[in-house]
Amino acid sequence: MKWTRAQYVELMTFGEAERPMFSELFGPLVGLAEEWRAQGATEDEIDMVGFDWDYVPYVECGGVCGPFPVPEPTVIEETDQYVLTRDHLGRTCKLCKGTATIALPLDFPVKRPDDWPAVKPCFTYRDDRIDGAAIDRAVALQKQGHVVRAEIPGGWDIARELMGEEQACLGYYTQPDLMTDVLQTLTETSVRVLEQVTERVVIDQLFVHEDMAGKSGPLIGPAHVRQFLAPYYRACWEVVSDRGTRLFNLDSDGNLTPVIDAFLECGVNVMHPFEPAAGMDVVDVRARYGDRLAILGGIDKHVLRRSRAEIDRELEYKMQPTMRRGTVFSLDHRIPNGTPLENYRYYVRRGREILGLPPLDGHGRGWGRMAF
Repeated sequence: MKWTRAQYVELMTFGEAERPMFSELFGPLVGLAEEWRAQGATEDEIDMVGFDWDYVPYVECGGVCGPFPVPEPTVIEETDQYVLTRDHLGRTCKLCKGTATIALPLDFPVKRPDDWPAVKPCFTYRDDRIDGAAIDRAVALQKQGHVVRAEIPGGWDIARELMGEEQACLGYYTQPDLMTDVLQTLTETSVRVLEQVTERVVIDQLFVHEDMAGKSGPLIGPAHVRQFLAPYYRACWEVVSDRGTRLFNLDSDGNLTPVIDAFLECGVNVMHPFEPAAGMDVVDVRARYGDRLAILGGIDKHVLRRSRAEIDRELEYKMQPTMRRGTVFSLDHRIPNGTPLENYRYYVRRGREILGLPPLDGHGRGWGRMAF
């Protein structure tokens, strides 16, 4: 089912939504389509539209806060096994064919503070970050029910992209002036962009991608979030929230439990995808934070490779009535390889049944990637 902007915002701000939202955030991993075709999947099922997932259409706001302008990636080498490219930050990246969806950086442009000035210009403000025609399009589509989205670069994520994870983590201790300058640059640029965009259109959702955690927890702790990231987040959130924005969505895999409070203090009020394999339990999160934090995801993707009884237990626990406001029910990340098609079909049918949604009738063809 296609949702409208008003319906989605009402759900995610714990209002009186007409019904629960059952969605697919990311879609399948590489290779699953071939597995499902061999098991008799239709092309509509391969494309996800055959499951008539709930979604809300969205449009970018018309302002660029991240790296800009950036060159298109260039291919350095390609074999049957991998592709080597030079990416927009000048990094050598390797994508393994058939197994990966994201290229792995093999080097980084900022190895020492003296390297930062060469990269800094693509993060500083310039007038052509504002696209008037794109803003006009956002205004028009918002009237048709689209969510208007603005993305700011992740305060942690950009440091990791520029320096690599190890050096970014050490940088808070060994190069705090560099880390501060990076974040001040992001702040100045993002605030100027957001101020101009919101003069013409209400941003419905501010989005930030961090991917800063694994099974053992986040790569930086709450003290670092409060000292380094919070001024940046708050400055951006103050601009847009004063002009009507209701949602501030943070995307990070892994276990974020130690830093949730710190991010909520920054204005964040939506998170995804809440991976159970990393120790995240959305029922516990809801009990702890109530209507302070909306949720997308949280259903264990790995349970789909187990028995139907285990799928039932997972869905009955996660889809209980106390969870139905402020939640987009979905798998916690991409559908893993080895997921039997019949199990996935069962998951869809059973989830709809528990939530009181009408059964699939073959006519609905909804799906839009909701991990935004």
